[in-house]
Amino acid sequence: MTKSLREPSLLQALICIVGIFLTIALGLLLVGISIHILVFLCIIWVSIHAAYLNYSYTDIQRMMSDSIHHALPAIYIFILMGMVIASFMYSGTIASLIYYGLSLLTPSIFLPVGLILCCLMSIVTGTSWGTVGTIGVVLMGIADAIHIPIFLAAGMIVSGATFGDKLSPLSDTTNLAAMTAGVGLYQHIYAMVYTTLPSLILALGLFSVIGLQFAGSTIPIEQISEIQIALASLFHLDLWITLLPLVCMLVLSLLRFSPAICMTCSIVTAVIISILYQDRPIVEVLNALWLNTPANTGIENIDALLGRGGIYNMAWTLILSIMALALGGVLYQAKFLAVLINSFINKIRRFSTLVATTITAGFVSNLGMGEAYISIILNCQLFKALYTKLDLHHAILSRSVEEGTTVTTPLIPWTTAGAFYAATLSVAVLDYAPYAFFNLLNPIVSVLMAIFGIGLLRGQR
Repeated sequence: MTKSLREPSLLQALICIVGIFLTIALGLLLVGISIHILVFLCIIWVSIHAAYLNYSYTDIQRMMSDSIHHALPAIYIFILMGMVIASFMYSGTIASLIYYGLSLLTPSIFLPVGLILCCLMSIVTGTSWGTVGTIGVVLMGIADAIHIPIFLAAGMIVSGATFGDKLSPLSDTTNLAAMTAGVGLYQHIYAMVYTTLPSLILALGLFSVIGLQFAGSTIPIEQISEIQIALASLFHLDLWITLLPLVCMLVLSLLRFSPAICMTCSIVTAVIISILYQDRPIVEVLNALWLNTPANTGIENIDALLGRGGIYNMAWTLILSIMALALGGVLYQAKFLAVLINSFINKIRRFSTLVATTITAGFVSNLGMGEAYISIILNCQLFKALYTKLDLHHAILSRSVEEGTTVTTPLIPWTTAGAFYAATLSVAVLDYAPYAFFNLLNPIVSVLMAIFGIGLLRGQR
């Protein structure tokens, strides 16, 4: 006889959700267990709770599979993204941006130009970590040489790196937020433009005003020349050729082709340039699409960046995303999240309160779990039904979730991003956080715009 399915009580739902937060927070921050294993343990924990509600093994497996199935288009993007990054490295696209970007620096405009360079690098590569570890390290050395406070320079670098990581179609968090909220990648980016660009303009204005006091200082030409010579020894750097893969992607994106088509065409363009213009062996270029390897310029951080990309290097994020989607599927379909929504969140009636609550929940999730990936997925699952109920486009959900997670994770010392930035830039998180103007302003701008009804897209898709 088949047992009737039951809904969880509020107490059970709370125990289930709190158990997930504690497992990840304690395991990641105190014990140092791999986040993938912690998510696996959370899946077991949630499955036990679902079984208590009379769900069978087949039911639970179906919940996981349904959640993953809905995210398949974004999973394809993850795979293509690895190939895009590797091909951009081989075509000299990334090297050209570094080479010519460094030539723009003068003392009086160091902070605003540095911000723009970090934004561009992060947008093109889709990684804030790679930006901080390359251009960021170079800019920190220059800042120290011309007596710009290193905590101010670090705040500028983190601001630019976060902007690109949030807005780039190649960013894993950008794709993850869109995928989990159930919206198209470019719908998600379009929605973020409303709040992200004004925040960047404000941050750029602040850095420009502060930077004026450093006019008259000199730039260490030798340090810049060393990097440019190293890049020129590995690549032909004609911008008219090396930027073609990026132009291809941007043009096709503006013509509203699907992300998969845009990325595939840019990969093919970059591979052709790598073989015909950069004189790289075809076997080497194609193998790099699977697993890129570090370059050999003699500059460690540059070598590491040029070795980024490839399908294999996306495996960590891709596998974590699939596991977290499985976890979210059980939480959602077994109605653990619905019980919490009905008890607490459904009391929200104003758009601005919903946006502010979503952002705050993302920040609190980062505080508790130390990792943005899980925070993004859990909060998208948690708030999705309410955005549907209030007839707000799910791109506003994905935008608000990113503004509570991606933007705030560098401001928390014990998150993976905060720890990496502090170690790489040799500046404590709490020292640079007050000067990470973009990270501080973006959530505030988002809430203010919601209060005045600006940039609130309606409808579900």
